[in-house]
Amino acid sequence: MPVDHLSRDKDKLYQRTQYNKGGIGRLCWDYRDRIILKNIRKNADIILDLGCGEGITLEKLRRAFPGKNIRGVDINKENIDICRSFNLPAEEGNIFSLNIPSGSINCCILSEVIEHLEDYDTALRQIKRVLKEGGQLLIIFPNDFIFKFYRIAALKFKEAFYDPGHLRRFTPGVMASCLKRLGFKIIRIENIPFYFWNISPHCLIVAENY
Repeated sequence: MPVDHLSRDKDKLYQRTQYNKGGIGRLCWDYRDRIILKNIRKNADIILDLGCGEGITLEKLRRAFPGKNIRGVDINKENIDICRSFNLPAEEGNIFSLNIPSGSINCCILSEVIEHLEDYDTALRQIKRVLKEGGQLLIIFPNDFIFKFYRIAALKFKEAFYDPGHLRRFTPGVMASCLKRLGFKIIRIENIPFYFWNISPHCLIVAENY
């Protein structure tokens, strides 16, 4: 049976609790994940979801790519316990020192993680190390101001004023420059769901290790 995480911390906004409420929040999560899945190459045999959280996206990856080697990594043990309670292949790990062989991964997903990291350069260098030559990095980060605005507009005040632990705010241009500086090739930049960043909750950047 899945872990009863609701009894763990009454003040924490658990991902699966929020997702299971349905509504616009779930629709946005599902739309974002469809964009992620659409951009993963079909020949990617090993896919790594870094900062997999409670495994919602990890679960969709397994359904979308049956027979592929799908793995999740998260530093939070409670998240790993929740993932495993749903029979998801997740393991505890530190993004700054991944216990993964160099050049072994076809595709890394970093979805709403980079904004939590103080030393994001080190994390991206670790990702570059574990990716195969030509391997993909799919990185998604939020537009915090727009998220807060939309949540207030939807009368979701607890979510709007909840501290998500974001240490930095990125823009598409800043993130693209950072990736290029570290040796990634930018393949695609897509604001989600709108064309303009200033009104979009998310940005997806697809990059390639070369």
